[in-house]
Amino acid sequence: MVITIQKTIIIISSISLLLSCGSKNKENTVFVVKNTLDIQRFFETVTLTKEFLKTNNIDSLGIKDNSTGEILMSQLIDHDGDGTNDEIIFQPKIAANSEKEYQLFKLTEITKPEAICYSRFVPERTDDYTWENNKVAFRIFGPTAQKMKEEGTPGGTLSSGVDAWLKKVDYPIINKWYQKELQTEGSYHEDTGEGLDNFHVGISRGVGGIAIKKDTSYYFSKNYTKWKTITTGPIRTSFYVEYANWNAAGDLIKESRVISLDYGSNFSKFDISIEGTNEISAGLTLHEKDGIVKANTDEGWISYWQPHGDSELGTAIIAPKKHISSLEKYETNDIDLSNAYANLKVINNNVTYYAGFGWKVRGDYKNQIEWNENISNFSKKINTPLTIEWH
Repeated sequence: MVITIQKTIIIISSISLLLSCGSKNKENTVFVVKNTLDIQRFFETVTLTKEFLKTNNIDSLGIKDNSTGEILMSQLIDHDGDGTNDEIIFQPKIAANSEKEYQLFKLTEITKPEAICYSRFVPERTDDYTWENNKVAFRIFGPTAQKMKEEGTPGGTLSSGVDAWLKKVDYPIINKWYQKELQTEGSYHEDTGEGLDNFHVGISRGVGGIAIKKDTSYYFSKNYTKWKTITTGPIRTSFYVEYANWNAAGDLIKESRVISLDYGSNFSKFDISIEGTNEISAGLTLHEKDGIVKANTDEGWISYWQPHGDSELGTAIIAPKKHISSLEKYETNDIDLSNAYANLKVINNNVTYYAGFGWKVRGDYKNQIEWNENISNFSKKINTPLTIEWH
């Protein structure tokens, strides 16, 4: 499938950087990453653009710790698919209230590491689009699944909600699980040691699907209609999806999105481009409504901690403060329509938020307190990004 994408639509980064070029010297190779928060920063992705680096060719550039000489994992990204890489990303480790120097150097040998952060279109399972990193996995549903559902064909899915795949392992499982489901007598709905898909989405918002609120009602799109993979690699996977124009109580909505997921993060980033509304609602399904919703308007997040199978599960929406309008818990007797919502302001036809989950079985988060502490720290990081400047 070939999709033409405007470059302005798909310029993304996991953590927005405040870029300050303190030196105009093209020969300068040392730059400083600064952390102004009183918490350690790791598994955050720093972006070096061609404009910042003042070069048109970044293909052979590497990054190393200037104090230890350690070479850091990095990834090149071609956002617009023109065959030319646009930026380098890497993940530094920066202590609280500190800074660290890194140096650019020319690689003598270029290797292609495993794509731990991976996504793909899945035609063998109708037309899912599925993505994962070392922590979590997700999927959304395409037009063939919608058509099957509308025609009454078994196996169809009509939903613009976001499904969660609960993985226990750090290695990629997407291809293994689809093969298990489609080519063996096993099923990804059963846990044989790697995790399973036992997260019900239905017409709910799942983990991060959007709605538009009119009076007391919420309106949804149908399945995505077009897709394009942007990148996979050791640090990030990202992709672009479009939705057919849809109606929200008489308003025509035009929507596309870039979704990205970085190594070490429980949260996918959603960059939504939308016309026809000044506000959207990003939601979390409440399932059986037997969990606990917590919200913090000042920090810009809402979370849900719930019993799940023989364990527990936390989900969350976090957004930059400039987008936060309100947070609410919406309950109804209608099946799959109870959701916790972050109501978000659309600014210049765009809105950004993060959505994800933590499964107690993995051991990363033992209870709701630890889950919400992680969310609070994540909020601080996206609202106070790392800064980078030439030494």
